[in-house]
Amino acid sequence: MTQLPNIPPFIESNDREYHDSGVQSTVAIAGHPLHPLLVTFPIAFLSGAAGADLGYWLTGDPFWARAAIWLIGAGFIAGLVAALTGMLDFLRIDRVRKHSAGWIHMTGNITAMVLTLINWALRWNNVEGAILPVGLIISTIVASLLAIGGWFGAELIYRHKVAVIGDSSRYEP
Repeated sequence: MTQLPNIPPFIESNDREYHDSGVQSTVAIAGHPLHPLLVTFPIAFLSGAAGADLGYWLTGDPFWARAAIWLIGAGFIAGLVAALTGMLDFLRIDRVRKHSAGWIHMTGNITAMVLTLINWALRWNNVEGAILPVGLIISTIVASLLAIGGWFGAELIYRHKVAVIGDSSRYEP
């Protein structure tokens, strides 16, 4: 049997969960959970917005300002869809709510979505003027929150076996 690694105290570990077959997602198509698929879009869009803000800061080219507002809008809309599927799992799967990883993942991502909406609203009629410094700061915070939230989402999947089914060898017989 594999021994669990020595991990920091803010990451919970449960040997029983680590080795069990997992809990199915409540929002899935043909057994494939939708939340892990959908989160890739807001992560990409909102991380890209931080990069576009940086591009505007470094070059002053209005292209980057226009790209950023479109990325923020797309990231917010995609984030709402991803948040809906995640919230359904959060409410329906006890294992998610019983671990700090579930709460950190949820609150961090909700905070990122609220900041994204604020960032989008600030830029709505002031595409270039809202970037420096406030827009860039918000975009950087959002990208950081998404990285942290993603880490704890992965904790739920890989350590606590939420939406991962099967406890078999990775090698075929």
